[in-house]
Amino acid sequence: MILSFDIELSDVFDLAPNEDIEVHAPFHISTAATAVHGGDERNWVSNDLDGAPSTNLTRDRAHELLEYLEEQQDRGVDVFAWNGLGFDLKWIGHNADDMQLAARVAMRSFDPMFQFFMTAGFPVGLAKVAEAMKVPIAKSMDGADAPQAWRDGRHQEVMDYCMGDCRMTNLVVREIQNKQRIAWVTSKGTISSKPIPKLRPVSRVIEDPDPDQSWMTKPILRTKFYAWVLDALG
Repeated sequence: MILSFDIELSDVFDLAPNEDIEVHAPFHISTAATAVHGGDERNWVSNDLDGAPSTNLTRDRAHELLEYLEEQQDRGVDVFAWNGLGFDLKWIGHNADDMQLAARVAMRSFDPMFQFFMTAGFPVGLAKVAEAMKVPIAKSMDGADAPQAWRDGRHQEVMDYCMGDCRMTNLVVREIQNKQRIAWVTSKGTISSKPIPKLRPVSRVIEDPDPDQSWMTKPILRTKFYAWVLDALG
């Protein structure tokens, strides 16, 4: 069984070209979504006293989300997120005030983007992979616009967008599993691909050798994705 999750931020900021988003951290979460492929789908929000969605997910609600993900893992469900290791789980843990639980979930999770990075030496966006692998779902909005849209009261639109990314991840995962490779649209507009014989949990992928980045002028260090996990687990 496949379950994918995703988060959206509530923090509004302008990201310069090629700027590392982490310079704007720490981040708050507006909403999250979880979707079992062909099964249960949930939006995760916190509500104010009037019952309307709050600006930020509360600590208790973020912790409930982590508990839910760990419970699913305990049941044998494969939990996925695109860059979930380097981003989503880190900030869910921060908002839940429980980095250890987030790190435990992270080590047992599947992150196809991180596995791709460990093969190719660079990250790739979900939309570029979905396009190349002909997944029949398109993003309903630009993720950079989601925080302002949430603050503007377009809550359902943002929740639908977040859920759409979960569904897209599920379909991309199925395509990778079926084809045993990952394809993406390159910056030149061409399609490239690399073999991915089997999707593996983060705990196994971390053990892989360094990717070949000898051709890069400014390679991304692999530890950028999981240094927080090592810190949390001691």
